[in-house]
Amino acid sequence: MKKFLFLIVMAIAIVSCKSPEARYPVSQSSGSYIDQSVEKNREMIAQEENYIKQVMGENTSTEYITSADGFWYYYNNKTLDSLNTETPEFGDIVTFDYSISTIEGEAIYAEGDKPTREYAIDREKLFTGLRQGLKLMKEGETVTFLFPSHKAFGYYGDQERIGSNKPISAKVTLHSIKEEEQSNTETKEQ
Repeated sequence: MKKFLFLIVMAIAIVSCKSPEARYPVSQSSGSYIDQSVEKNREMIAQEENYIKQVMGENTSTEYITSADGFWYYYNNKTLDSLNTETPEFGDIVTFDYSISTIEGEAIYAEGDKPTREYAIDREKLFTGLRQGLKLMKEGETVTFLFPSHKAFGYYGDQERIGSNKPISAKVTLHSIKEEEQSNTETKEQ
């Protein structure tokens, strides 16, 4: 009996000392899903850009400017003052108002719906297109930007009034630019 019990314990010890076997995935992905997703996004962006260009083509009285960042804009009110050539840079504090509408001009957030905003350039959260657009503006200017959805609120929208993958138009008035050093000095004095 002792030998039998000893053999059972030894068998269990030997079996339990066996090294674990690697578990292989049930399915293997070749990356084709990602490739399909990338291609679908490229097609969607191309469709949005073509639609925006079509809308711009219908408005022949407006002179649109193409930005290097992938959106379009025009001046509603351009500063003619040759001394006022400063545009905001990293860390500068800007004060601005904006409204958002569809590309066709239907109001989403009308003027006054959004409060006047103070924003530190590239230091706070703001949708990509507006962040890039503010850097093109000078004090006192009003500019209308046409943003494809990937420069606006993208796949998620703003989770209020702007839906998924919607290109938008934003009319922005830049009231003031305070340089970073100037705004830090004012804060220390207070």
